[in-house]
Amino acid sequence: MWGFLTVSSVLQEDPTLERHFKGHKDAVTCADFSPNRKQLASGSVDKSLMIWNLAPKARAFRFIGHQDVITGVQFSPFGKLVATSSKDRTVRLWTPSMKGESTVFKAHTAAVRSVAFSHDGQRLVTASDDKSVKVWSVHRQCFVYSLSQHTNWVRCARFSPDGRLIASCGDDRSVRLWDTSTKHCINCFTDYGESATFVDFNSSGTCIASSGADSTLKIWDLRTNKLIQHYQVHSARINSFSFHPSNNYLISGSSDSTVKILDLLEGRLIYTLHGHKGAVITVAFSRGGDLFASGGADSQVLMWRTNFDTKPYQDVLQQHSRRATPDPPPHLADIHPRGPHLHHSQPTTVQISPSVADTQSSDPRVIELGQAVHSTMLLKGQTRSTPTQAAANSHLSNGLPACQIASSRVEEWTGVDSAGRTGSTAEAGGGRRGRREDEEEERGQTHPLEVLSGHPSSVDSILRHIVQQLDILTQTVSVLEERLTLTEDKLKECLVHQSQILKDVRSSGERRRRTDSDEADGSPVHFTGGQPHPQL
Repeated sequence: MWGFLTVSSVLQEDPTLERHFKGHKDAVTCADFSPNRKQLASGSVDKSLMIWNLAPKARAFRFIGHQDVITGVQFSPFGKLVATSSKDRTVRLWTPSMKGESTVFKAHTAAVRSVAFSHDGQRLVTASDDKSVKVWSVHRQCFVYSLSQHTNWVRCARFSPDGRLIASCGDDRSVRLWDTSTKHCINCFTDYGESATFVDFNSSGTCIASSGADSTLKIWDLRTNKLIQHYQVHSARINSFSFHPSNNYLISGSSDSTVKILDLLEGRLIYTLHGHKGAVITVAFSRGGDLFASGGADSQVLMWRTNFDTKPYQDVLQQHSRRATPDPPPHLADIHPRGPHLHHSQPTTVQISPSVADTQSSDPRVIELGQAVHSTMLLKGQTRSTPTQAAANSHLSNGLPACQIASSRVEEWTGVDSAGRTGSTAEAGGGRRGRREDEEEERGQTHPLEVLSGHPSSVDSILRHIVQQLDILTQTVSVLEERLTLTEDKLKECLVHQSQILKDVRSSGERRRRTDSDEADGSPVHFTGGQPHPQL
């Protein structure tokens, strides 16, 4: 068995758990740091977007608007906007402020699985279960074009750093590379035995990495279009990964409940982090690489301090060589996709199991923002019970305990089948205890009004209809405001143009008068018979 990292062997460059954030009511599916490293955004199966302020004792904000699971989240390059994708077939562009304002993008005909900004912040790219990749204009807030050659659900899509390429992957077991100028697929990698779950470029744009449901992670060199590294360090599906800005490291999150850190220069696994109870669904480095976050089925967001990027790379390598025997460096068999020798994890890999949950502060106070703040929150007609009712109604009408229903939603998200549930009875018991603790914590927090399960269904339908009508009215008002703004801009342009024309007319008239007066003053005078006569 692998040994956990003991206190005596902890080095300064080992990653440490700095904070945990509790506020989501279901599995955390996505996370992203703001460019200024002051905020962390996360999306969840509970349909809410959370903005966590990283300053100690700062308040957190919950944004309500999506009608189904939030699948992706990303800050714009300048941090002024937050984009989210959802299974409700929409993409929302949020202004992360107290107003809770958002713009809805609609063009997909099925669940939207991911969303990402271009590096100049002018465009968005989305991937969807309708088998398409779509590109949107942020400034004009409209759909631009679609890329459609995938033959199954598209799980993820990302822009290259220079914006000239888009990488996408999906359930058709392929990773595709698109040219944004010609809108054509210029390459297709098809070496996956199962679904490709995530794809991204490194910071220099020379390589792309992709992960799969078969627990593999592959890195391709775009200059040669060849597979250069192939890792199989997880024991279950890889749901997400993130490149360190230096391109020297990569973190990955898996349904095996671990976060793993890979040394890409040496081609080996260097850390295994244990902190989540259940699948790790999302991981993300901060823009500077000094922090990274992980979120999972336990409804928590964990924030880690990287530490191993603070020293020169060679120093870190020497420290690790003293403490543990590293894997042999990669050779041709490692690189070949069908080679027998993969990067299997070794018994000497450093494993970290955090004993201190949060070193800075208690759970922040959550402020509710969005459509449901001033009205009763209705989510597709589902009624939600208070913590006291949740305890009383632990078994629903279908006979399944509430914790089993929650785990089934997570399995639907991560793609885990029923065969992976063996031996999970003890974990389910721990999940019940954690849920009771979360409910006790939530009693002291402010939440929007929620419909109790005892209300008549007719009242629910009426309220739901009112909320839908208000939503339509809000969208209509926003459209009218946009048109009014455009009309005002056109009027201003007309007035400016008209004033310029008047100025030009006046100046030309003055020039003509000056010219006529100059000609009259300068005409010669002749004398004939003693009387002066002007020359004709």
